[in-house]
Amino acid sequence: MAALGSPAHTFRGLLRELRYVSAATGRPYRDTAAYRYLVKAFRAHRVTSEKLCRAQHELHFQAATYLCLLRSIREHVALHQEFHGKGERSMEESAGLVGLKLPRQPGGKGWEP
Repeated sequence: MAALGSPAHTFRGLLRELRYVSAATGRPYRDTAAYRYLVKAFRAHRVTSEKLCRAQHELHFQAATYLCLLRSIREHVALHQEFHGKGERSMEESAGLVGLKLPRQPGGKGWEP
């Protein structure tokens, strides 16, 4: 299993992802229920004088997994917006994408403008 890092690093990462989400909605992230839940959970599972605190390790693993999910979703949406197809393109637009130009049809009888 890969190292999780410190719980504070995971907590800051989760808050950063909450800020990204709240920037899209326009609400401050500190007013959300998710922020209050995170703060309450991390405070409740703080490291104590015990040698092994299983609940703290379980919370940290779940938080790191959730952080990975939130980051992956945000990056997926950004990539999808950048590279998503725009629908059917005309021949001129398709040729322009690869740097080509279609030949012009000469005017006159039998030719369309």
